[in-house]
Amino acid sequence: MRYLDVDGVGRVSRIGLGTWQFGSREWGYGTDYASGAARDIVARALALGVTLFDTAEIYGFGKSERILGEALGAQRAEVAVASKVFPVAPFPAVVKQRARASARRLQLDRIPLYQIHQPNPVVPDSVIMPGMRELLDTGVIGAAGVSNYSLARWKKADAALGRPVISNQVHFSLAHPEALDDLVPFAERENRVVIAYSPLAQGLLGGKYGVDNRPGGVRAANPLFAPENLRRVEPLLQTLRDVAADVGAKPAQVALAWLIALPGVVAIPGASSVEQLEFNVAAADIELSLQAREALTDAARAFRPVPVTRILTDLVKDRLGLR
Repeated sequence: MRYLDVDGVGRVSRIGLGTWQFGSREWGYGTDYASGAARDIVARALALGVTLFDTAEIYGFGKSERILGEALGAQRAEVAVASKVFPVAPFPAVVKQRARASARRLQLDRIPLYQIHQPNPVVPDSVIMPGMRELLDTGVIGAAGVSNYSLARWKKADAALGRPVISNQVHFSLAHPEALDDLVPFAERENRVVIAYSPLAQGLLGGKYGVDNRPGGVRAANPLFAPENLRRVEPLLQTLRDVAADVGAKPAQVALAWLIALPGVVAIPGASSVEQLEFNVAAADIELSLQAREALTDAARAFRPVPVTRILTDLVKDRLGLR
């Protein structure tokens, strides 16, 4: 495993564990899952050196936090647990109350990393961040982060907090490489962290899906799996396959290895089984050559998915027989 030392948070594994699925019914959440698969996944993650565990109050409306806190057991205070506050009425008193509620569900006295789940379009960070600052000053949280913030808003959050907002958790993968343009350079320059969620693009980067093999379930609604986008992504997937063959790994593992080779970037793939967790964690041991990393970056930048608006328009036209 590879690690980053993050101020206020501690030793953060470059491959973490996203636990959205722990509280989500579409992943099979239930009492048996909480006491069985979820507990086994977390135990194996700890054994493999994973120290970053990401959750949020909104995941299963607190269920993910409770399941994670129970599964971590006595080690819960020794790892980098990250949670998030959903910014509805995010005034200081509310932010503080909800941080303490998350801490109780996680069975923690201190949440190492506490993040604003997404930018509030109405309430500015000058209103939100004083609550985060008080949580820092009283030791309820170790560091403040944000999620889904643009670089401009990340900088505004910095100014509002009056100290570094240490991390920004964003949708980032070879299929969504936009963070390369500004967030990653900023993180490298300012000693911050970019946390990549959906780092495998819901399985797209595993290379098994195509126009003739589209997924069902929740993935079916993802525009990336529309037929035109599956055609467009094929050059990227072929580059992944080629690099994977060279290094003796699978395409999805190479996609994770590419992310964590970037300065200041960590990835938090989910895992619905111990085997999937082990598969993801193995990516930390893959060494990609500069040539391989550049080939992947070029392929990622060349991928131009069809906007969701066009996909919906084409779908309506198909249904109406207008094409």
